[in-house]
Amino acid sequence: MEKKTLGILGGVGPLATMYIGEMIVRHTDADRDQDHVDMVITNNTAIPDRTAFIIDPEMTDPVPFIVRDTERLAAAGADMIAIPCNTAHTFYREIAAVSPVPVLNMIEETIKRAAEEGAETLGILATDGTIISRVYQDACESKGIMPVLPDADIQEAVMSIIYDYVKAGRPADPALWAKVEENMKEKGCDKIVLGCTELSIVKKELSLNEHYIDSLLVLAEKGILACGHSLRKHK
Repeated sequence: MEKKTLGILGGVGPLATMYIGEMIVRHTDADRDQDHVDMVITNNTAIPDRTAFIIDPEMTDPVPFIVRDTERLAAAGADMIAIPCNTAHTFYREIAAVSPVPVLNMIEETIKRAAEEGAETLGILATDGTIISRVYQDACESKGIMPVLPDADIQEAVMSIIYDYVKAGRPADPALWAKVEENMKEKGCDKIVLGCTELSIVKKELSLNEHYIDSLLVLAEKGILACGHSLRKHK
């Protein structure tokens, strides 16, 4: 398969952008520089907050900013694009319809992974915007998987972890995360999706176990394969 260049449409958020680049390098079957995935990465922190716009359409629409970055990446040589932001996938069809190159769908790939792992009851941890837009709930139902959402107070804790900790450059609070974990355990989830790329940082910092499906890792692996490379076999 001909090797392709992957465009990472980043800045949504910045730490997750840096982390997916590392993930791709670490998970590519490569022995030397030349064996790795060729990437073009933007880190456009001027893209407006996606959740804010979903909650209040009077806020600045992030889609034109994202579309412009698809054009920037394509002009820089990207053959396809990965957007390391689950909430941005609320607008996936709108973005993909006008992008100069194909855009990978992180939501679909993550739920496909959940189905492959036999999940029947899937916890969804994500931003308010992602929850409101139902992108994960709808994707689950299309695969015959029951989506399970946190209680309202626990969703507030999830948002605090995302915005007050990770996006603010602070380490995740283990005690606060323990409350989230306990709530989802009480709900009897087979698996739990980390449906916000900031939560992928939490998985790394707190060494979360394989009960969690990391949407950022799924996107990284899909990007590697789509660009004609193989995944490294980790022992």
